[in-house]
Formats: sequence, structure tokens, C-alpha cells
Amino acid sequence: MSQQLDLADLWSTDAGGVTALLAGTAPTRVVDVLAAADDADLAALVARPDVRRAVVCGLLDRLHEFALPGPLAGLDGVLGLHLTHPGGTTRHRLAAHGGRLTHEAGDIEDAAAGEVDVVLATEATLFLRLVAGARNAGLEYLAGRVDIVGDAALALAFGGIFRVPGTDDVAVDPTTLDPVEVAAALAAVAPAHLRSVMASGFRPVVLDEIFRRLPEHLDDRKAARARLCVGFRLLGRPDGGVDRYLVRVAGGAATTERVESSGADGREGADRDATITCDAADFLRLATGHLSAVSGVLRGQLKVRGDKGKALQLASVLAIPQAP
Repeated sequence: MSQQLDLADLWSTDAGGVTALLAGTAPTRVVDVLAAADDADLAALVARPDVRRAVVCGLLDRLHEFALPGPLAGLDGVLGLHLTHPGGTTRHRLAAHGGRLTHEAGDIEDAAAGEVDVVLATEATLFLRLVAGARNAGLEYLAGRVDIVGDAALALAFGGIFRVPGTDDVAVDPTTLDPVEVAAALAAVAPAHLRSVMASGFRPVVLDEIFRRLPEHLDDRKAARARLCVGFRLLGRPDGGVDRYLVRVAGGAATTERVESSGADGREGADRDATITCDAADFLRLATGHLSAVSGVLRGQLKVRGDKGKALQLASVLAIPQAP
């Protein structure tokens, strides 16, 4: 029979008691308790070494209960989870093989926990928020509060096998990122972090999402008489390649498409009015309102070939999401 766990229960017992409480409590109740706790209470809980270890290990041991069978069956790899706290760093391993998910080495403090394919590092309190579905892992990664070392695509795949208990929501789904929240999260992010993100496996996810949503941010009044076609060449890919996209505005509507390569002669399509070349990190800043098209051109961060007027007109007909 499931217990009615509350935060006071975790405070009033030892590590063995916490383990027993978590094992006997429905996952949805555990998540509700963590989601309802304020930051101060979670920080105080994490500061107790015995309770912290029992809570984190208890959750990781039960992650398989949150996993979606289909995505889990297609996942093969080992994720290292490094959680920082007042006492240092605790390292864990999550291994996905053959449709099974196992938690290993959760009791190792400040020591290597075996070989992993990718490492996800964050604060223990934030990890509890992520498990409870109170924070979006993709957003926290963009904001620099979650660090990924290694195969970022694999880390995203791990997040994509879990649902938030009690809901049908996938724990990590980049398509659910709110543009305004992204803009706010990037306000204080260092340029070096953005370049790192846009050189990782998260890059195609970010770019595809921005261009997929771009037509949603069209200013209907300004776009009513606009007719233009602008290409984007986005640099900074770790393999030295270029990501290409095309944006068309006509009849008061916008369409976007990913272009796999330039023409056979190496030139961009003759039907476009202009082509903008920039680093993908600068494009991310442009798309979230942290870099204006005019200043980007003047500073040389955005290089325009073709009709600069048409390129700037594209920026003018878009209502770029702004941080509050």
C-alpha cells in the first residue's frame, strides 16, 4: 500500500527510513512533494549527507518506473550524473541497454564511477526540481545551469525516455520550450557558453526549433505587403560545416526550410534576395532578442550578401520574443 509521504517525513528520519519511505510511496506522490517544496527546504534537505544520498539514490533507483518502453528500447549508452552540493560532488551512472535502465555507483562520493558516454552535471537541488518536472532540462542547459560534457545528443535522448510522473509529458522535449522563457534564460549567459551549446549535439535541435516556430512570430500588419526570400548560413559547427536555412515571406505568411547544401557550383540559390552568414551562437542571440539585426550588421557579426534592405526587412516583419 502506498504511503502518504510529505517533506516532514524526510526530515524526521534517518537514511534507512528515507529509503523505506521512498520505496513505499507512489512516484506521483514523491514528485508532488518535491515540486511543492520551496528552494530553502530543498537546499536544507540536500545539505544533510545521509538524507541527500538516500533521496537521490531512491529516485534514481526508481527512474525505470518513469521510462517510456519504446524510447528506452532504442537507447544504448551510459550517462554519468554529477551532482554538486555543500559537501562536494556525488557521481552516479545510469546505464541503458537492451530496454533496461540501471542505476549504478550511487554511493560513491567524489570518485570516478566508471566509464560513461556523456556526463550531465548540475546542482543536487536543481536535479530534484528536474525530476519533479518543475524545471525544463533543455532550458536549464541553455541557461548554463546544467552542463553536458560529451555526446549532448545522447544526454537529450536519455531525457526523452522519461515522462513526468502523473502526466503524459516527456521530461526533456525541446519542442515545449517557451520562446519568452528561452529569451529570459539567455539574458545573462556568457557568449562562450552559447558557442559551446551551439557546437554540441543540441545545435540541430535548437536551430530546427527556431526555424520551425519562426512563422508564428510574423507581424501580420508589417508582413502583409512584404515579399522576400532570405537565406541563412550558420557557422560554428564542430565539423567545420555550415547549416543552411531559407525563409520566405509572401502573401502575409512565412515559410521556412532547411537546405542541405548550396548549388552544384557552390553558389546559393539565385531566387533569394539575400544571404546572411553568422555564427550560430550569434543567430541564437538574434532570434531571442539579444542582438539586433542592425547592430549585428554594423559590427560585422552578421554578414549580408545581396540586398541588405531585404535582409533587414525580414527582421522588421518578425515580432522577436523578448524577455520580460
